[in-house]
Amino acid sequence: MPDYHDDLRLAHVLADAADAATMDRFKALDLKVETKPDMTPVSEADKAAEELIRGHLHRARPRDAILGEEYGIEGTGPRRWVIDPIDGTKNYVRGVPVWATLISLMEAGVNGFQPVVGVVSAPALSRRWWAAKGAGAFSGRSLTSATRLHVSKVDTIADSSFAFSSLTGWEEQGRLDGFMDLTRACWRTRGYGDFWPYMMVAEGSVDICAEPELSLWDMAANAIIVQEAGGRFTDLDGADGPGGSNGAASNGLLHDELLGYLNQRY
Repeated sequence: MPDYHDDLRLAHVLADAADAATMDRFKALDLKVETKPDMTPVSEADKAAEELIRGHLHRARPRDAILGEEYGIEGTGPRRWVIDPIDGTKNYVRGVPVWATLISLMEAGVNGFQPVVGVVSAPALSRRWWAAKGAGAFSGRSLTSATRLHVSKVDTIADSSFAFSSLTGWEEQGRLDGFMDLTRACWRTRGYGDFWPYMMVAEGSVDICAEPELSLWDMAANAIIVQEAGGRFTDLDGADGPGGSNGAASNGLLHDELLGYLNQRY
């Protein structure tokens, strides 16, 4: 199996640079915020962080492709860095500390591009999570000061904790009835949103989570971290990995039942 240690170290360097840039503008009274064509907000900090990461990658990995939320795709080849400079921009612009920079390296394979390295850095929470293919998932302050992550062993929906972001997308897709049935069947539900539920699945503090509308940059880093912690990450149709337009993560034991609820139709 390839060794991705150097790529993981680089991803941490990229996250360090992004953290400094985003924290510098967090809660700034003169923060500039625009509305994108899809009606979602983008701040000057989103753009600056992605530009910073791209600049580092151009110097360190000039032959790799880059896909970012704000500036799209550049380059071709079997290796592609996927960047969400601020996952949780709505939180960021309102001063809520639940946001993170998501950085992933994906490699081409027989099943298309799959993540092999992922870093999720949430500086306002003083938390960081990371993983590399075949090397496990970890959380901590640095590569040398870390705790290995393991998903939970909860094996019944009635005992499970379920995290989600909002109700809107489920209703638009005709999945709201199944979603509500799932919330009633679970022991506990919480609307944490964005990257955090996936990190809690990896840590074992949440057992299942799902979102109905996502892009690749929302999922790639989260997926490899959940998978390397022993869990499962698929789209709502059950295809493994972050290749779909939505996502579901679990400790693996509850995954089929999770998808069963969310795919109910009335």
